[in-house]
Amino acid sequence: MSISVGMVTFDTTDARALAAWWAEQTGGTVVDEMEGFFVMVTTPTGVDLGFQKVPDPTPGKNRLHLECGSADPGTEVERLVAAGATLVAFHDEIPDFTWTVLADPDGNQFCVAAPPEEPQSP
Repeated sequence: MSISVGMVTFDTTDARALAAWWAEQTGGTVVDEMEGFFVMVTTPTGVDLGFQKVPDPTPGKNRLHLECGSADPGTEVERLVAAGATLVAFHDEIPDFTWTVLADPDGNQFCVAAPPEEPQSP
């Protein structure tokens, strides 16, 4: 027996606005607004994102963040920053792998990196 991940949910003070931002960035679609209390976004990857309105989101460092991939992470980071994301950090500590940490308009951190390369056949 096992479980499967169906959705990643964010706490926010403005579920509609943050859902709209993530829908635009992921090419997703806002599919359910439940009167602004809970807003769901379906994404092309099949992982849904949920945005739940709360009076006071949990303060401090994220205990969970999204790992996002792009064939051209540098260009994608520039696009995301222009769309309202904040650059948090750039990491290159691991040989042949770099990633950028960004924050969405609510301060939720997420990473952007190139997808891992497929092993080459002999």
